[in-house]
Amino acid sequence: MTRKRRIDVARQATDEAGGGAGRGVEGTLVVVEKSGHAVSFHDVAGGTLLERIELGEYPHEMVVDRARRLAYIGHYGVRMSGDVGTGGTSVFVVDLAARELVRTIDLSPFNRLHGIAIDAQSRLHVLSEEKAVLLRVDDPAHAEAPSAAVHTGGIKTHMVVTNRDGSLAYVTGLLSHTVSRVDPHDAAEPPVIASPGRLPESCALSGDEQVLYVGARRDKQLVALDARTLKERKRQDVPGDPLRVYVVPGQDRLLTTDIENRTVTRYDAELREERSVTFDGIPAGISFHPTEPTAFVTLLDIDTVAILDLETFEATGTLSTGSEPDVTALI
Repeated sequence: MTRKRRIDVARQATDEAGGGAGRGVEGTLVVVEKSGHAVSFHDVAGGTLLERIELGEYPHEMVVDRARRLAYIGHYGVRMSGDVGTGGTSVFVVDLAARELVRTIDLSPFNRLHGIAIDAQSRLHVLSEEKAVLLRVDDPAHAEAPSAAVHTGGIKTHMVVTNRDGSLAYVTGLLSHTVSRVDPHDAAEPPVIASPGRLPESCALSGDEQVLYVGARRDKQLVALDARTLKERKRQDVPGDPLRVYVVPGQDRLLTTDIENRTVTRYDAELREERSVTFDGIPAGISFHPTEPTAFVTLLDIDTVAILDLETFEATGTLSTGSEPDVTALI
């Protein structure tokens, strides 16, 4: 495997973040730059760009293992879900301590790799949007090929979330307008499929793993489904376009990124709106500080990550990034 070129920018300050948004927040924020075709490392407290590593064209989703040692980034290979193209067939494996691309996992012929998840056993689950297949990689730190694959029952499958032990996975289908519950370990087990609404892009499990929350973008609704049966529990109209849905760790609350109104909104477990904050840019992805009430919100069109205080629900500052920051993780 030919190693991608590594760009060393240690101790280079970003132009706009300056003192950083970090006001009491410390750590290194790993940022996938979708149109920067790279992954970058930023010192949160100092607002400093530490390093940037080139990847293939248009990387999208990322997960980090429990030890915060390795990051796995899917090579989607096209900018947007509506773009045509074969896309990528590999997962990039990044050593977070060395800040280095150490290898790739070739999953061809499965392509347009987008949704990606990692369970408590450190098994990797990677979704091929083109083939509508969920791939399982049991030892992603060393594996050169997938361990198993299951059909999802959807079309243009985009995002995936698993329960903690990795026994169940939930997959959204953009074109089939479905969400599927699949067993990643048994391809003979037929998927359970529901239609939560039009253009369901993302989903998230409640902390007790009993409820699956889905954002139906074209219907402008949040939907709560029984995680076992996928039967509808509750449905709520929302003001704009719920691109992504997240469950706040340790809380019975949801966050959505609304790309129409440029807001992040908090809802309770009954889907009642509680708070909302508006940004200058389009909010896309959210990640959470592992121990503090802090979230990191990527703002796609202004190449910025905003730091959101989850207690005051106010932005405390920003970090400048490369082109189109999509997904982040704090290490």
